[in-house]
Amino acid sequence: MGVIKRYMAFVKPYRWRIIGTLLIGIIKFAIPLLIPFLMKYVIDDIISVSDMSADEKTHKLIITMIIMLIIFAVIRPPIEYYRQYFAQWTASKVLYDIRDRLFTHIQKLSFKFYSNTRAGEVISRVINDVESTKDFVITGLMNLWLDAATVVIAIGIMLTLDVPLTFVSLAVFPLYMISVKYFFGNLRRLTRERSQALAGVQSYLHERVQGMPVIKSFAIEDHEQAQFDKNNSRFLQKAIKHTSWTAKAFAVVNTITDIAPLIVITYAAYQVIHGNLTIGTMVAFMGYVERLYNPLRRLVNSSTTLTQSIASMDRVFELADEKYDIDDAPDAIEVKEVNGNIRFDHVTFAYDKDEKPVLKNINLDVKEGETIALVGMSGGGKSSLVSLIPRFYDVSEGAVLLDGTDIRKFKVRSLRDKIGMVLQDNILFSDSVKENILLGKPNGSEEEVIRAAKAANAHDFIMGLPKGYETTVGERGVKLSGGQKQRVAIARVFLKNPPILILDEATSALDLESEHLIQEALDELAKNRTTFIIAHRLSTITHADRIVLIEHGEILEVGTHQELMEKKGHYYNLFQVQQLD
Repeated sequence: MGVIKRYMAFVKPYRWRIIGTLLIGIIKFAIPLLIPFLMKYVIDDIISVSDMSADEKTHKLIITMIIMLIIFAVIRPPIEYYRQYFAQWTASKVLYDIRDRLFTHIQKLSFKFYSNTRAGEVISRVINDVESTKDFVITGLMNLWLDAATVVIAIGIMLTLDVPLTFVSLAVFPLYMISVKYFFGNLRRLTRERSQALAGVQSYLHERVQGMPVIKSFAIEDHEQAQFDKNNSRFLQKAIKHTSWTAKAFAVVNTITDIAPLIVITYAAYQVIHGNLTIGTMVAFMGYVERLYNPLRRLVNSSTTLTQSIASMDRVFELADEKYDIDDAPDAIEVKEVNGNIRFDHVTFAYDKDEKPVLKNINLDVKEGETIALVGMSGGGKSSLVSLIPRFYDVSEGAVLLDGTDIRKFKVRSLRDKIGMVLQDNILFSDSVKENILLGKPNGSEEEVIRAAKAANAHDFIMGLPKGYETTVGERGVKLSGGQKQRVAIARVFLKNPPILILDEATSALDLESEHLIQEALDELAKNRTTFIIAHRLSTITHADRIVLIEHGEILEVGTHQELMEKKGHYYNLFQVQQLD
């Protein structure tokens, strides 16, 4: 099975640890097999011996039990400890490696993937599904083989005691195999459906927890409860269907395994009555039958667990197989020195092949150090245009050139390292203010952080926070105002100090005081850099070297503020409307 083969690639580095755990486990499982043999010995060789005195029998019994006590109380506990420890250690290491690989993978996935996939779905696969595969290591690679070894050892001991009675004990074995094969054929599909339904609940919950302010502000708790109930009910139906099939399997398999001791008792008692079998052997056989069919019952449990694990593997590798829309070419080169000349050469772009282009035949030549303002009505293609520069998306036709080189020839990470972005809604992580600024340069010093914060007009408000730069900002920066979040975001770009700057609606939806402080910081930040500004308020970009008006994915006008005002075209009309507002 392909999915298991792929999973085994993660297990392979720990194969010797697994083999060692199996050897320890065989000893651990073999020790309890002494109990039935002990019962036979005590009954046949001590209690039933007529030519031995009570004192001799007692002495022999005490010696035997001391030996057993040493085996069970001294030897077995450390064996049990190390078996459990090594099994869990190995499984945890395998899961660590898989999650590590997945996180590397999801960081390379494009914006297109995240715009079409719910965050809760990704989280469910990296956390829940990977965790479910742990049972494959513990059960499939260890317990399953240990149970199989226990069955083999038990049958071996039974054959030394009485061959015909051994075959009688195995009479229902074929029925057991047929029932397991029949019932567990569908379980993988049912388990996968159940996992998908659970991921749906988790995704919905994740979105709604993030959007709780919206739910409360619109007072739609009842509506959201009904929507959640739909998702929850879908999971309940899949879970009940899965449970029903599993319950049927257990009912049939346990019935078969319960019949086996009845057959053994009947045949063994008949042999004892006719003097062909000792009572001790009969008692021992009953013990071994229990130890023979207990592992077989556990194997049914294991089948359920393994089915769940394999279904989870399917989902894990489905995520791992997501293709990268943006990837380095085999001969990609590092971006070293950047002057900042950017040219859009007959660029056409659509988010999907089947969709209409959002940018059509864009030609724009931006010189080193130039400040370009992109304006126009919402949905015109401004953000789409600037998202092509760091290769969040790739052009459908044409090319974007940096200093004369097609940006697709550069390594993506080295290209993005030369670009700083300040967005309308900058995300801050639930770390300290200092850690959020350090995202711009993770190895930056404290002095550099403070210098960047001062340049962003953020130092004063940060020092007013309870713990200054060590204050935790809360998830998504909810403890800071909009203006404060923007200034922290600008500080991290100051710290990064990139030659190319993209400001996407960086001052919209802010109060006048915050806008003034941020505009001041942005003007400082834009000095001596190639800068692209997307602005809703035209009054904030009149200083730009050139203003580009984009409507319906096409450039309609290009020029300075003065030139476009004199032209009295689209820009003039837009500016007049805003002035009236």
